[in-house]
Amino acid sequence: MTATSDDTLIYDLRDGVAWLTMNRPQARNALNRELRESLRAAFARFAAEDGARVAILRGAGPVFCAGADLKEMAETGLTIPPPDWIPHLQRGAMLDKPVIAAVRGSALAGGFLLAQMADLCVAAHDAEFGITEARWGRGAPWAAPLSSMIPPRIALELLLVAQPISAARAYELGFVNRLAAPDRVDEVAGELAAAIAANAPLSVRAGKRMVHEVTGLPLARAFELADELWAPAYLSEDAQEGPRAFRERRAPQWKGR
Repeated sequence: MTATSDDTLIYDLRDGVAWLTMNRPQARNALNRELRESLRAAFARFAAEDGARVAILRGAGPVFCAGADLKEMAETGLTIPPPDWIPHLQRGAMLDKPVIAAVRGSALAGGFLLAQMADLCVAAHDAEFGITEARWGRGAPWAAPLSSMIPPRIALELLLVAQPISAARAYELGFVNRLAAPDRVDEVAGELAAAIAANAPLSVRAGKRMVHEVTGLPLARAFELADELWAPAYLSEDAQEGPRAFRERRAPQWKGR
């Protein structure tokens, strides 16, 4: 187990699961410069750390993330943010390891982005999700993938009305994978993460990449790309270890190669 922290983020690796805790509860985990840079470093560490197979992103305190720090934004006179102003896991080089968002309280604006770009999402029954940029004259270009995740008219409602929807509604729409009591969000997210961490790493990564990369492609090209993405898993040592472990009635010992 390894745990490190700075003023704004705690990184804790346990049993193959990296727990990333945004640590500005007094500011509703608003994404100021320090927290954004801490997230960037934490995701880079997660990507590089061999023992980290899945990450859980959560917020300290009762709120997941209230979005960008508007006070800091007003002080700096920010106009168009750079594409990776908030560390983005789907724009540019994709992180091929899975990330789970564990949401309590509000996931608004940039907090919505963090939940959107995670691969799975566990939310408290009383959580809420909203794209509030229109209320403050800001923009949400990062929401470009949203209409492929939920019905376009719901995406339009989120963007134009700028009012949050409940976790129950987000679950109905398929944006949230699991609902949990507020005090069980971490537990449920941990159960999902443990199940992922127990699986063959190359198969997990290929599955993630296929879902993200074949969306919108013609079916013939989608199958071609899927074959390319899965080939390293089929040709790996782990692909032989799995059937061998089944035959020998033991748990597989994955090497990730």
